[in-house]
Amino acid sequence: MSSALSLEFARRMAALGPFEATPHLVLAVSGGSDSMALVLLAEDWVRATGGRLTTLTVDHGLRADSASEVRCVGEWMRARGIKHEILQWKGDKPTSDIQRVAREARYGLLDNWCRDHGALHLLLGHTRDDQAETFLMRLQRGSGPDGLAGMSAQRELRHCRLLRPMLGMSRERLRDALHRESHSWLDDPSNLNLRFDRVRVRQEMREGWDSKALAENSRRYGLARTVLERDTDRLLAEICRFHAGGFCRIDRRGLSDAHEDLALRALARVLAAVGGLTHRPARGGVERLRAHILNKTRPAVTLGNCLVEARSGDIGVFRERRNLPAPVRPKPGLTLHWDQRFSVTFGNARAATDRGLHLRAFSPDDWRCVIAESPELRVSPPVAGAMPRSAFWGLPALADDSGVLAVPHLNYTRTPGGPGDTLAEVHFCPLHVASNAGFFVA
Repeated sequence: MSSALSLEFARRMAALGPFEATPHLVLAVSGGSDSMALVLLAEDWVRATGGRLTTLTVDHGLRADSASEVRCVGEWMRARGIKHEILQWKGDKPTSDIQRVAREARYGLLDNWCRDHGALHLLLGHTRDDQAETFLMRLQRGSGPDGLAGMSAQRELRHCRLLRPMLGMSRERLRDALHRESHSWLDDPSNLNLRFDRVRVRQEMREGWDSKALAENSRRYGLARTVLERDTDRLLAEICRFHAGGFCRIDRRGLSDAHEDLALRALARVLAAVGGLTHRPARGGVERLRAHILNKTRPAVTLGNCLVEARSGDIGVFRERRNLPAPVRPKPGLTLHWDQRFSVTFGNARAATDRGLHLRAFSPDDWRCVIAESPELRVSPPVAGAMPRSAFWGLPALADDSGVLAVPHLNYTRTPGGPGDTLAEVHFCPLHVASNAGFFVA
């Protein structure tokens, strides 16, 4: 690549650092011009830093030509001496909302590969043009300031950091560089399909929108968002206490005294973490919840899979007893993200042979059975003493055909040394942590 582009890429990577001494960069490569430019720029970067590259291509299986296209990408990578793997999206494919579902599946496959290979950094080839399109799409949908900030240059997935080092670079400039390098790329025919919102917006931009100006507006919103998110982190640290059992206590006075916007942001984050939500709840619902709780018009409110209870000095946020996962059969060594809240690892080999063994949500009926067998838990539960009863329902519990075998958060095991020991590890690990890496403008 040109020295000017490589230097700019290095500067943008430095803003996303620090990196380890010999960084392993994983690149999502579709074969399009943006991702091919990313390969060449990252290749220069690791050559200068002593790192290494792995390229991954997801075969979504949505088009007849997809298999041959991913093989073509693999051949290009091998010609450059770069490791390349193909990830297959298996299972049923969507018939509607295709781009969103495919994107979520793609990110899941890439993130899991990084987990399995101990890779920390996953790079995507989004450009300034993509950021401008995102801004315009969200503007047309009536998004607020956070949405208009567009894509973050850095985002935490479950197992790695997702980095977008080319967000400030134009597609035209990158394609010119590829032409100078005599490097080809693939054109995805779905980018011409006007059924998709992004394709329609891209067409509109060709008719007079200034992508540089749109991206600059998005950057300004992004800078404002970073400040608000840092202030929200500070507020959460001051007024919230999370428990390993997956619930949260919020200081009522602190929430009442906080600036309304920060209080609403903090509440939305807590609800997403405790409720195991994929997306934070809409602002309107959070506004109504805050008003009910602080004005004491209702002692308990539900929102986002959460039960929110007003107490004397604090507010309790608990997982609601609905939309809980179906029972899951354990498999030795399997780690699953149960209810998008708890990381559960099965470790007992007997799990595969014990009939009726399953993981499910703890219920009031289970509690009655547990205290009938172990009455001491009602008086002085070893772990549950710090947990209000509202926090019990929705805890992960191992059960068989005869009832509950083990509830780790209550330190309860029906038969010590028996199949209840199948649960090797259980940790509160919500999909959205309340205090996160936040929005990032590079």
